[in-house]
Amino acid sequence: MIRPRLGWSLPRVFAHRCGGALAPENTLAGLRIAARMGVRAVEFDVMLSADGSPWLMHDERLERTSNGSGRVCETSDATLRVLDAGAYQHPAFLGEPVPSLASAALLCRQLGLVANVEIKPAAGFEVLTGEVVARQVREFWAGTELPLVSSFSEDALLAAREVAPELPLGALYERPPDDWLTRVNRVAALSLHCDAEQLDDSVLSRARANGIPLLCYTVNELGAAEALFRRGVMAVFSDRIDCVRDSSEIFLPALAMRQP
Repeated sequence: MIRPRLGWSLPRVFAHRCGGALAPENTLAGLRIAARMGVRAVEFDVMLSADGSPWLMHDERLERTSNGSGRVCETSDATLRVLDAGAYQHPAFLGEPVPSLASAALLCRQLGLVANVEIKPAAGFEVLTGEVVARQVREFWAGTELPLVSSFSEDALLAAREVAPELPLGALYERPPDDWLTRVNRVAALSLHCDAEQLDDSVLSRARANGIPLLCYTVNELGAAEALFRRGVMAVFSDRIDCVRDSSEIFLPALAMRQP
């Protein structure tokens, strides 16, 4: 299978969960802060509501990151729309809403932010979440370069590939399994993502030999990021975008020309 290409060069640094530690995670406030900091790329998580709509949310439950309660997949759009996702971190963010994927896509386009949309399915909703997110990513970014779409769920990635074959996909792991290359090829993923602390040089070497960009999370010290770049890591996700950012505005060439 031919892997889709990225139309943009791969940035060195992505703001983790929209704005890293500088804003409530997965919020529009985070996107605005990332843009003000000069970070050109953001990552955020997307989960489905009880109505089957995609919203920016990392956990299956609402309690940690909002004033809501219960499972996201059992919560209606109407309820999610009025929750406060900001005050749990700092009073200055009181009233910050839980964003829909549509609102996040619109703001990314307005701010000129490159996006990595992580499909974060609730248990049992892997295929449906992959399908819905893929369709809506294609719709919301129509007429511009598509974001990178990643997931820990192979089922979600396969579903996304089925409904939107043109999407650039990223295969996510904590530590890549021994058969990671087979898995990456199965979904025709463009990139491989893993925990920086679980990175093995043999994986790096094999990824480089196969033309697969390797991205690492979550890197919060400049020295650690620079060491990873020297080893051959192409990009990092960071909560400390005030410390780890590509201030030089140098972007790495996209290694998106992979063939089967």
